[in-house]
Amino acid sequence: MSDQYDVVVVGGGPGGYGAALYASSAGLKVALVERDKVGGTCLHRGCIPAKELLETAHVHRTVREASQFGIRAGEPTIDFTTSMARKQQVVDGLWKGLESLIKGKKIDIVAGTGRFAGPGRVEVDGGESGSTTITAANVILASGSVPRTIPGFEVDRHYVLTSDEVLSMEALPRSAAVIGGGAIGCEFASMLADLGVRVTVLEGLPKILPGLDADVANVVTRSFAKRGIEVRTGVKVTGHEPNGETTRVQIEGSEPLEVERVIVSVGRRPLSDSLGLDGTGVEVDERGFVKIDESCRTTVRGVWAVGDLVPTPALAHVGFAEAIVVIKDILGERPLPVQYDKVPWAIYCRPEVAFAGHSEESAKAAGFEVAVSKHQFRGNSRALIVGEPDGLVKVIAEKGPDGRAGRILGVHMVGPWVTEQLGQGYLAVNWEATVDEVAAFIQPHPTLSELFGETVLSLTGRSLHG
Repeated sequence: MSDQYDVVVVGGGPGGYGAALYASSAGLKVALVERDKVGGTCLHRGCIPAKELLETAHVHRTVREASQFGIRAGEPTIDFTTSMARKQQVVDGLWKGLESLIKGKKIDIVAGTGRFAGPGRVEVDGGESGSTTITAANVILASGSVPRTIPGFEVDRHYVLTSDEVLSMEALPRSAAVIGGGAIGCEFASMLADLGVRVTVLEGLPKILPGLDADVANVVTRSFAKRGIEVRTGVKVTGHEPNGETTRVQIEGSEPLEVERVIVSVGRRPLSDSLGLDGTGVEVDERGFVKIDESCRTTVRGVWAVGDLVPTPALAHVGFAEAIVVIKDILGERPLPVQYDKVPWAIYCRPEVAFAGHSEESAKAAGFEVAVSKHQFRGNSRALIVGEPDGLVKVIAEKGPDGRAGRILGVHMVGPWVTEQLGQGYLAVNWEATVDEVAAFIQPHPTLSELFGETVLSLTGRSLHG
């Protein structure tokens, strides 16, 4: 291990390993401190295992609904042990590949818990090599996050679970309450329901998926209702009482809800308390997030922070983007800051949701005069072919003084495979393209993605099928 590095990164999740890899590709000497496995929450307890199980649910419902295509397969059964083994096989394969990539880039992986010990110094404890101090010209903090919990629902790994425990269950419950109707809660609710679990979503706010464009959120709400997922909004849960194989969730003003499992999905909190930041000059806000500027610099010179540790969208791809900004800043390249209001979002419930930029509501709140176009997937030939006609594409554009639609402000999609379709909408928003410019591009037919082109074309004042 070198006595002096150009960069030391504390945390091996997407923001951390992304910074290490990008720094190495720029010729910098890097040490990466990780107390668990490289890959972080996303790879081991988040994005990847969750989407793998969502794909299991997709395969299950495809077989269950195969008779619509004239294929008699009978009622499918689930071997959940095999499903979980496949999930772990995917995770382990990606982890081993990532670890090999990092080592191949000559990045030193230092096992243990890293603590910031002042400018240019990181102390590492708990690893196989015992305590050690790493010195580097630049320090990047990327310790990630952990699931939030709520009073009255202490995690016991039996009745009460967080995302960590859900993704390592040994068997499916017959019933579950999901506390929290945000992106992660809706993904779990959708996945469990498609695998035959009776699911109730309990959300304290007036609607699930708060912050989404209303038209998009309404499609998800209707789909959940049609599939038997009960959604209760505006409710307050106060605790639970175990009752043998089940537990009773206490809901203020309502009868208790009896379920086998309670899944607490109320967001994540930054894991800043293990970094030893008190008295170092690195400022942390009241929620535990490390304060940064637009280049991800902390309040101490030579120290940056990225990923879930900072108050920006908690998305792996945002962590990657922040990592690149930091390394470019270290190299003196004056990087463009991440435009957080235009990042791509993807939610993998059924139906899928994907969006970038302003919703209709937020654009109006920001003072824009807007023109809006919406097209339904039920008019799209490929959606009908694959048997998933629910959903829509919605494009929000700025209306000019002449009343014509101009710059594209937001693209919002809900429906089949929209997480794979957002690319051109994301580019249109971030390049500040106009509807006339985007409408000139040819969309392949028959595809799901041509609905985006049709939606934009309508904003020019003319259309084909609209």
